[in-house]
Amino acid sequence: MSGLGTPRESWIEVAPDSDFPLENLPFGAFARDDEPGQRIGIAIGDRILDVRAAAECGLLDDACDRALLLEPKLNALFGAGRGAVTAVRERVARLLQRDGDPALRELRSSAVFTPRCDARMRLPVDIGDYVDFYSSLEHATNLGRLFRPQGEPLMPNWKWLPVGYHGRSATVVIDGTPIVRPSGQRMPAGASAPVFGPSTMLDIELEVGFFTGRPNALGVPIPVGRASEHIAGLVLVNDWSARDIQAWEYQPLGPFLGKSFATTISPWVVTIDALEPFRVAGPMQDPPPLPYLRSATLGGYDIQLSVGLCSERMRAAGMPPQSVSRTTFGTMYWNVAQQLAHATVNGALTRAGDLFASGTISGTTADSYGSLIELTWRGQRPLTLDGEPRAFLEDGDEVTIRGWCEKPGVRRIGFGAARGRVMPSAGA
Repeated sequence: MSGLGTPRESWIEVAPDSDFPLENLPFGAFARDDEPGQRIGIAIGDRILDVRAAAECGLLDDACDRALLLEPKLNALFGAGRGAVTAVRERVARLLQRDGDPALRELRSSAVFTPRCDARMRLPVDIGDYVDFYSSLEHATNLGRLFRPQGEPLMPNWKWLPVGYHGRSATVVIDGTPIVRPSGQRMPAGASAPVFGPSTMLDIELEVGFFTGRPNALGVPIPVGRASEHIAGLVLVNDWSARDIQAWEYQPLGPFLGKSFATTISPWVVTIDALEPFRVAGPMQDPPPLPYLRSATLGGYDIQLSVGLCSERMRAAGMPPQSVSRTTFGTMYWNVAQQLAHATVNGALTRAGDLFASGTISGTTADSYGSLIELTWRGQRPLTLDGEPRAFLEDGDEVTIRGWCEKPGVRRIGFGAARGRVMPSAGA
């Protein structure tokens, strides 16, 4: 089931604007208050299909090895390859389709479904490694102009390879996890020595990431044309950044403490199959990439993205988040297939559940930038939140990233949200 063609209806009611119709069926991991541990789930409308319970009833035995579905996280299923993920998703679709297999309908609903509002979402995988790229031409150009106003915005290598760095997987957190303001060294303007303390330039980075599925072998690169066979699905990412800490530490080796304190992801992994109807070509690459980065397959996905920001005062007044940015993932210069091919071209090993993030996604207009350092032009043009100026994030601010895909003739699908609220520094 790719999501192509006439929309199919589920016997479970799904609101027209839901992120999770039958055409989506994303995978996640959740916990219930009435039992310890967690289990795999699939979102449908406002419910979660308990995959473990369905597997124990024998409903998914013709899709894959039952043991893969009894695990608390998705590493084993993802590691079995895209074919296994596709088979489970297609089997669940037949069970949920109004005119499909009635076996699931005949079970007591509470035994296999949990209301999403009653579930506590968990990290969907054990994340072994985390890589963050720098793949938006517009974002890289903006930062180049900010940091090197008299020079060329892009470094000489930028259009030849997907630039990236290794992040810290242990601090990747799920939607809704509070974000403690980090402390570190920073060099105030005009000072002769650095100072230590909480970051005063806490920022966001609007990103999309993918989890790897079937691993490669050590020393064996993943060809760009076969990269999708090794990608399980996509999530939203907010790579929180302390710009003042980052600016002092990043030369000559790159990001470290300014990035490693927290990265937020959305809880639902939207599969490559669900995204197929929204595949796009992406921008023309000039100069043409080297052969190992060239592919005849369209590698981008037209995912619409938004950033909402809500201050503590707005929240107390019952106000919704204020939209501060809208952009699309479809314009990324380096696509996910090229990123994975480049990350493994030297023979580096991937494992099921590794996270690769896109880097900040920015568009061409001022209201489509994916970070506050761009939106406020390094604080020179502050945003206004219900009368409150914002150059960077203040304690109590809550950031909400959302993503969805829609086009005529295809059912809208979405990712849910990646939210985080800023808490005071632990040393404050």
